[in-house]
Amino acid sequence: MKKLILIFVLFTSLAGFAQQDVLFSQYMFNKLLVNPGYAGSREVFSADAVYRNQWTGFEGAPKTIALSMHTPLRYDHIAVGGYIYSDKIGPQVNQGALLSYAYRVNLPKGKLSFGLQAGVKYNDINWDMIDLEDADLSFQGNPKSKVTPDANFGIYYYTNRMFAGVSSTQLLQNEYGMVTVDGEKTYSKLLRHFYGMAGVAVPISDQVVFRPSVLVKYVKDAPWQMDLNASFLLNDLFWLGMSYRTDGDLVFLTEFNISRKYRLGYSYDVNVKDRIHYNSGSHEIRLGIDLDLLKNRMYTPRYF
Repeated sequence: MKKLILIFVLFTSLAGFAQQDVLFSQYMFNKLLVNPGYAGSREVFSADAVYRNQWTGFEGAPKTIALSMHTPLRYDHIAVGGYIYSDKIGPQVNQGALLSYAYRVNLPKGKLSFGLQAGVKYNDINWDMIDLEDADLSFQGNPKSKVTPDANFGIYYYTNRMFAGVSSTQLLQNEYGMVTVDGEKTYSKLLRHFYGMAGVAVPISDQVVFRPSVLVKYVKDAPWQMDLNASFLLNDLFWLGMSYRTDGDLVFLTEFNISRKYRLGYSYDVNVKDRIHYNSGSHEIRLGIDLDLLKNRMYTPRYF
């Protein structure tokens, strides 16, 4: 319980400048959770389910579930989609549902997509889980559950061999809670996040494709964070890769193309800095499905 209280107090005290977006290590396999311009880019109906168990062994550690889907329409310039998620950190619950719309422009070598997401987010705190051992510390005016609207925007360019994009989430920056701690009021606010991403697929041989990629994240009053990834596609079936996150996480990841329709991914994060002694790493498992509902040609393999 002490660990649970520590996480909660840490979260509330840093809410003003911590990164609030849900963290996924396998972003490169489904960028819709980061950039709404990604909608329809696989050129088929595509769905992904992800479960993330972060900081295994740490009581009250984050657990996240997300389900996304997107597809181009028969009018090639339009793509739609959306996602839902649930993120639990100790007594705090964050959930959301957003719909996506993308307008795509055909260019000589690729497509440029402008995407918008809009929906609602739900925030709540289970105060029954808070057991204060220090009688001098008191919480008054506990915030109740709250639903707030939100929106994201992204631009995404892609070809068969490369991609690049920029995006921003939590554009409305709505307040979602207020708590009084020892007579002082503290407000929690959704902060605007900014992302930049890029990647390229480089064939090394008939059996091996090298795919480096990068994701840069920024939110006001928090340090810049960068994910550097290097992955290899073997025999058009099996991805093997490694990422380094500048906050000290080393990520080992893989994806197996079970068939032309089904993909199964797994990643394991280990912190090589300050958190290495306090948890057993983070696990993330993902199932992806591609269905050619419009009877278009399904491209195989898909690098992005």
